[in-house]
Order: sequence, then structure tokens, then C-alpha cells
Amino acid sequence: MKIHVMTLFPEMFSGPLGSSIIKRAREDQKLSIEYYQIRDYSANKHQKVDDYPYGGGSGMVMTPQPIVDAYRDILKNTGRENPRTIYLSPKGKAFTQEMAMELSREPELIFLCGHYEGVDQRVIDKIVTDEISIGDYVLTGGELPAMVMIDAVSRLLPGVLSSPEAYQEESIYSGLLEYPQYTRPQNFEGREVPKVLLSGDHEKIRKWRRRESLLITRERRPDLFQKIALTKEDYKLLKP
Repeated sequence: MKIHVMTLFPEMFSGPLGSSIIKRAREDQKLSIEYYQIRDYSANKHQKVDDYPYGGGSGMVMTPQPIVDAYRDILKNTGRENPRTIYLSPKGKAFTQEMAMELSREPELIFLCGHYEGVDQRVIDKIVTDEISIGDYVLTGGELPAMVMIDAVSRLLPGVLSSPEAYQEESIYSGLLEYPQYTRPQNFEGREVPKVLLSGDHEKIRKWRRRESLLITRERRPDLFQKIALTKEDYKLLKP
């Protein structure tokens, strides 16, 4: 997959997307990420990229010319007429694991990171295919949300994780929050690992993990729990 990021702060990405799993994916050429400094495309001699909003109001708005020119430069490298172009915005659709799966099947993605009071609406109308939010809060710019999305999408690419099971059993992917995990030592400061996990009985362990996931999801994310199609076994597991 090729990812293109339009941003005023490309240096912000070097740490989070230059380490761990994403770093290995890039080194193995399963993923490439290119950054486009929006200021470099400004026709203004001072590389100005923002201006006052029409109609008044506080703050500044990113002007369309540098962004659209950066986008056109990306298109020269993609060879695609209408690649998925994501604008990170509190007004966008909520980002979900299902959306991450959908985007992971795209050969190329473009991310637009806004700043100030956002970008000129004509940019959104002209080039953006998906306006997405990672949560009901406001951040300084679109860079952190873009990193979150890139991480979530990239780890779903074939060969990035050791096996599909590595993410299929995780929270949210299955529709449930994940069960508790334990490792050595068996006793830590008086707290024991649940005996069922030491039993060697794989079927009992499976049922214990399923029950824990169901209980945790029901308690912490009732919105997710309501979407689950409970089986006869699930109903038995949930009985006190």
C-alpha cells in the first residue's frame, strides 16, 4: 500500500511511523509513506497557507491553492484518477475497525491534515472522498488522527503482522472487548493467575475467555454488546 500525507508538519510523523511494526512494514516494502509539505506548494512568496474566513469569525482557514496543487502533484505519482482521499475532521464519520478493514484493501490512500479553523470547503468538495473523525474531541491539527488511522490500517495489510489471528482475536475486531491476559509469574504480589488458564484444558480456556469478553463488553461498551448476535452458548456463559 502507498500512503500520501499532505501536512504542514511532516516531522511529527517520523517517530510514531518510524518505529515498531510500521517501521518493519516499510522496510519490507509492504507499505510506503510519503509526506508532502503543503507550504512548499504555496504561490505566496512568504509561503502563506492561511487567511481570514469570509463572513468573519475567529481564527484562520487554510487556503485552497496550496492543498489542491499538492494533491495534483500526488496524482502524478499515483496514476489513479480518484484515489481515496481522507480529510481528518471532527465533523467526519466516526472511525471504526470496519472502516480500517475497508481502507486496508485500497492500493493507495491520501490523507489531508488540516490546521487552524480547518480548510476551505472548496477543497473538501473538490478532492476529499472521506471526511473522518477519530473521536468526539478537538485536536490541534489532523496529524495525530492521521497517525492513528495509518497505524490501524497498516497493521491489517497482508504480512504486516505474523498472522491474521494476531488481529482477529483483538478487541473490537471480533465485536467484543478482549479478555484479560496473564503471563509469568503465576503469583505476583499475592495475585494469582486464574486457575483455568493453568489447566491445560483448551475448551475450558476458550469458554472462560469468551465469557470474560462478553462480561467486559456488556459492562464497559453496552453499545457494542447490543450489536452482538449471542449464541445459545453465550447465554449459558452469561448465567451467574
